[in-house]
Amino acid sequence: MSTYAPRHSPSAFSTPASTTLFRRLTWEGTVPLEIRVDPNELPANSDRGLECYYIQAPRVSYLPLLVPELKRFLTDVVFDEAAAKVMKEEDWWFESEGGNLLKWHWPIGLIYDNHVISLSARPNAIPSFFTPLRVVLHLVSPPTEKLLLSPSAEACKHAFMGQLKEADFIRWGSTKRMTGLRKAEQDGLWEGIKEHNFEEYWRVASKVTPTTTPTRSNSPPPPATSTSLHTRPPSADPGSSSGPDRDGASAVRNIPVRIYLPDGPVLQDLVPPVLEDGKASYLVYPESDVRLTALTGSTHTLSTFLTARLPLLFPESGLGKGNLGYALIHGVPAPPETEMAWLGACMAGADGWVNVCVGLLREGVRYP
Repeated sequence: MSTYAPRHSPSAFSTPASTTLFRRLTWEGTVPLEIRVDPNELPANSDRGLECYYIQAPRVSYLPLLVPELKRFLTDVVFDEAAAKVMKEEDWWFESEGGNLLKWHWPIGLIYDNHVISLSARPNAIPSFFTPLRVVLHLVSPPTEKLLLSPSAEACKHAFMGQLKEADFIRWGSTKRMTGLRKAEQDGLWEGIKEHNFEEYWRVASKVTPTTTPTRSNSPPPPATSTSLHTRPPSADPGSSSGPDRDGASAVRNIPVRIYLPDGPVLQDLVPPVLEDGKASYLVYPESDVRLTALTGSTHTLSTFLTARLPLLFPESGLGKGNLGYALIHGVPAPPETEMAWLGACMAGADGWVNVCVGLLREGVRYP
């Protein structure tokens, strides 16, 4: 059985201690996997009593990144020398024990949580948050029409970077923060995932991810041009000098959020950090004759978000009905009062997205 040891070298960037703590807890999360080679595809002369491999895999990692370790194990223990020489990693692919193709471009933690909530929708299955996810490793005949791309580490890297850029655009209204990184920095994000190195990843990710520093209420932003009033807020421009608030969790345009339902579609919507249910106020700069409009509203919480998107599972509190579902984020049942802005800063995945897996509550089943 393999495990990934946490690393605790000093942080190289300045972030509130509580934010760093939750980011590290998210990063160091692991899930148990039981990976078994399809017995029908084992080469001749293989040791059929040892074709199963157990691993505590990092939640932020990806299945293709486990292939080198799996190959070493199979080569050393299961395959004979002749079979090891003809094995082609590009033909390897994964599916669940139930025969469902596993999405190689999803983080491993998301695959595990999606499996847990799928069990919650099956009457005779008991969701378990602690038992290994049983994975079948196929050595031949990848279903290219379903995989779309070869599940290689390089293809996974491109998919990962694409997710980061999409999340960057949703947060700030442009991809300037991501595209403004040097190539070495962008590569450093992926190397941090590959090596499971928290500091290496966040040394770069902190430049594109919002912080939990509260927005100043008594310090108005600098005068803006009439053009900027109709394009994007100062926080969208990494080169702006509007002060530390431009990187705050509540300064983003929207939080990148996806909802995953049991055996259902993936839902994606614009999720602002503050609800537009307040009153308009004005900031006037006499020296430039510029007037800015600010809309104050209530904090957008997980409960409000889920009630708006899934009212049958999460009815309004005043209706006297209890919730029929629960929200799982990085394997943790999230409290309904959690602020969406905080989730975006502290509980987003390494690809920048807050993945909310919604399971069904069932009578007699315990949830952590």
